[in-house]
Amino acid sequence: MAAAGILLVDKPGGITSHDVVARARRALGTRKIGHAGTLDPMATGLLVLGVEGATRLLTFIVGLDKTYLATIRLGVATDTDDADGQVLAQTDASTIASAAIGVAIEPLTGRISQVPSTYSAIKVDGRRAYDLARAGEEVELRAREVTVSRFEVLAERRDGEFVDLDVVVDCSSGTYIRSLARDLGSALGVGGHLTALRRTRIGPFPVTDAAPVDGIAEQRLVAPAAVAAAVLGRVDVTADEARDLRHGKRLAGAAERLERERAAAIDPTGALVGIVSARGSDIKSIMNMPEEAPR
Repeated sequence: MAAAGILLVDKPGGITSHDVVARARRALGTRKIGHAGTLDPMATGLLVLGVEGATRLLTFIVGLDKTYLATIRLGVATDTDDADGQVLAQTDASTIASAAIGVAIEPLTGRISQVPSTYSAIKVDGRRAYDLARAGEEVELRAREVTVSRFEVLAERRDGEFVDLDVVVDCSSGTYIRSLARDLGSALGVGGHLTALRRTRIGPFPVTDAAPVDGIAEQRLVAPAAVAAAVLGRVDVTADEARDLRHGKRLAGAAERLERERAAAIDPTGALVGIVSARGSDIKSIMNMPEEAPR
C-alpha cells in the first residue's frame, strides 16, 4: 500500500488533470488518489493530489485561495473564453490605451459578481455546462460572488490589432480566470480571451515544490500532519489525549488552546490524530485520521 500524504504535481499543457491522476495511480500503485481542483488541458501548474488516507484532507484544501499567471489577448472573443475555442468576433484593439486597461481592471478586483464561462465544469441539472454547450444547447449560468485580491498587469505587448497582457491574479476558490479575460475585453469593447494560464499557488503550497509528471514516483509526499498544520494550524496533544480523541471523547476545557476555529491535532510522535474544533470550552474531533508511523 502506498503511504498516505499529499502529492504536489506541476501539470504540463496538453493533458487533462485526470490524466495526471491516472499517471499518479500507476506510479504509486494505488487507486486511492483524489485531487483538490482540476486545471483545463491548456493550463499548466500546480495540482494537489491526496494519496490514500490523506484524500480526506482535500476537503480542507479545495477552498483555499490561489495564484495564477495568465496571458490575456484583447481584440478577440472566443466561445470558450480561451484559445481552445472558436473565434466569435475580432476587433481592432490597437487604440486601447494602457491607462484605459488599468481603469477597466479596477471593477474586476475585490469582491465581484462573476458569471462562469459557458464551457465550465459547473453542473446544470446534473450535466456539465461544457457538455451542454458542445451539444448546442442553451447554457445560462448564474453569477457567483468571488474575490479577486490582485489583478495586476506584469507586461503589455502590442502586435498589430491585438494587445497581449501578462497578468498575475490572486483570487478565491471558484474564480474563473477565463471569465476575467472575457469581462476585461468586454469592458474595453474589443473582446478578450485567455491564451495562457499557469497556477503557481494553492494556499500555502507553491508550484516550486511540485514534481513534474515524469517525476511522480520519486516525489516525496507531504505528510498529513504537515499538510493539515499548514492549512489549519496545529494543536499539540498528549498520547492520552490523542487516544481519547480517536475514541470520540472530548478534551474538557481545552478550547482555549485553539488559535483558530479548527486545527490539526498532532500527537507526540508527530502524527496527525485528526481535525478538531471547539465545542463550547471543549475540543472535539470532527475528522479522525488512521494512525500512522511518524516521519
